[in-house]
Amino acid sequence: MTAAQRLHDAFDGWLQRDPERAFLFLPDDAPQGEMSFAELGTWVHALQDELLEAHVRPGDRVLVVAENCPEHVALILACSRIGAWSCGVNARMAPGELAAFAAKADARCAYFTTGASGAATAHALTANAQSSALRGLQRSAVNETAVADVQATSSVKAEDIAAIIFTSGTTGTPKGVLVSHDGLTHFARVSAQSRQLGPQDRSYACLPMTHIFGLGTLLASSLYAGSGLVMRSRFDPADALAALAEHGVSQWQGPPTMFVRLLAHAQAVGIAHPHSPSLRYVYTGAGPLDAGLKQRVERFFGQPLHHGYGLSEYAGSVHVTARGQHRKDTSAGLRVEQAELRIVDAQGHDLPAGQTGEIWMRGRGLMPGYFRDPQATAQVMKPGGWYASGDLGRLEADGALFVVGRLKEMIIRSGFNVYPAEVEAVLMAFPAIELAAVRGQPTPGDDAGNEDILAFVQLREDHGELDHSALHAHLRQHLAPYKHPQRVEVRQHLPMTTSGKVLKRELLATR
Repeated sequence: MTAAQRLHDAFDGWLQRDPERAFLFLPDDAPQGEMSFAELGTWVHALQDELLEAHVRPGDRVLVVAENCPEHVALILACSRIGAWSCGVNARMAPGELAAFAAKADARCAYFTTGASGAATAHALTANAQSSALRGLQRSAVNETAVADVQATSSVKAEDIAAIIFTSGTTGTPKGVLVSHDGLTHFARVSAQSRQLGPQDRSYACLPMTHIFGLGTLLASSLYAGSGLVMRSRFDPADALAALAEHGVSQWQGPPTMFVRLLAHAQAVGIAHPHSPSLRYVYTGAGPLDAGLKQRVERFFGQPLHHGYGLSEYAGSVHVTARGQHRKDTSAGLRVEQAELRIVDAQGHDLPAGQTGEIWMRGRGLMPGYFRDPQATAQVMKPGGWYASGDLGRLEADGALFVVGRLKEMIIRSGFNVYPAEVEAVLMAFPAIELAAVRGQPTPGDDAGNEDILAFVQLREDHGELDHSALHAHLRQHLAPYKHPQRVEVRQHLPMTTSGKVLKRELLATR
C-alpha cells in the first residue's frame, strides 16, 4: 500500500497545503463556529499521543460511541495514523446493543462523544469512563486482554484496514464489516468526482459517521476534495433549512426518510421552496426511492434528485447517477469505476436485461470480509470473488440498475413472488401516506408456503385518518390482486435505524 491510500493522508495533505482553510462548520451554540484543518490537526495529534500512551497498537480496535462532532472526526483520523481500527457505534443504540458491539469488536478501549451527545454521556456513565485529552470526549479503561490483529484476513494485513462498520441488523445478527483504506479512499475519489465536489463546496453532514454513508460519502470524500462539512449531530428539519439559507450548503445527501421528514416540516410551516442560494447537488441513497417522493423532492428543490446503490460491504456506492445524468425514473444509475455487478438466478447464472434476480458484485471497494467471522464471510462470498448481496434488482439494457428489495423479504403469495418495495411504492403514492413498510407473515393454517402481506403506514401530518375504502380502490388500480395487503395498520411513527432504514423486524414484534 502506498502512503496516498490511507484515510488520514488526504487530511494531512490539506494540513500541509492549506492549514487555515475552514473544514468543519458547527452549530451556532457551539464554542467555536468553525474549525480549520490546522485546528483539527491539533486535536488529531493530541488523540494520537493519547492512544499511543495507552498502548493502542496497529490492528487494535477503538470503539467510538458517537454522534457527529469534531471529536469523532479527530478520533477517526488519529486511529488511521497509528494503524488502529475505529469502530463507530451510534450513541443512540440501546445498552444491550452497545454491549454486543463492544464484545464483537474485542475493543482495546472505548471513547464517548459526551460533548455532543446526551446518549453518549449516559453510556459513558455506565462504563465509568474517564476524561480524555479533548473536553468533548471521555474514554473507558484500556482492555489489556484485547488481541491486536496482525492479519485482517488470510490475504489482507491489519495495516490495510481503516475501520469496522457494524451492519444495522435489520435482517439478522449484526456483523463487523472490514473497511479497507484503499476501498474507502477510492470511493472518496469516485464520489467526489461523480458530484464534482471541490474546495468551494459545503455538505450538510448530519448522516452518522458510524455508518458507511456518513464515513464515505461525507467525511472521506470531503477530505479528498478539501470541501467543508456543516456538521450536525442529528437531523433537524428546521436547522437543515436554516443551513441551506445561511451557511452556504451546496451538497445535500441523505436517505429517502430524511427527505420525507424535511418535506413534512416544510409543509407544516408553509414553505413551498427552500431558500438555498448555493445548493447545486441533491442525492439520496441507503434505501429504495419512491417515484412520488422523487417528484416531490425535485419540485421542492427545483433541481434533480440523484440516486445511488451502495452498502457497507462495498465501502460506498456501486451504482450512482452522476451530475449530468438526470433520469426521470428511480434508477440507481450506472456502475462506478472499478466496480462490477451481476444479476443472477438462484443457481448463480446471469439473467438477461430486464429480469429480476439477486445482485452480486465485486471490485476495488469490496470488503476483505467480516471481522473474525469466516463462516459469515463464506456464506456471502461466491466463486470468482463475487459478493452475494441478498438484494434483488434488475439491469436495463443501458446498464442502469433498479433495486427491487431484499431477497429475504420477498413474499410468496398464491405461488407468485411479491416484492415489498413495489407494494410500498404504490402505498406511498396514496395522498394520505407518508411512509410505508411491507412484510410477509406465514398464512395461518396454510401448508403451501403462502404468506399474508402486512402493510404498516405512517400518515402525513395534514391527514387525520386513513380512508381504507379509498386506499383499496387505489390498490386495485395499481396492483394485481395477489399483491394486495391483507391488512394495513396505521402507526404514528415507523421504527428506524439511525441511518434512515425502517426496522421491519420490529413492526411484527410490536403488533
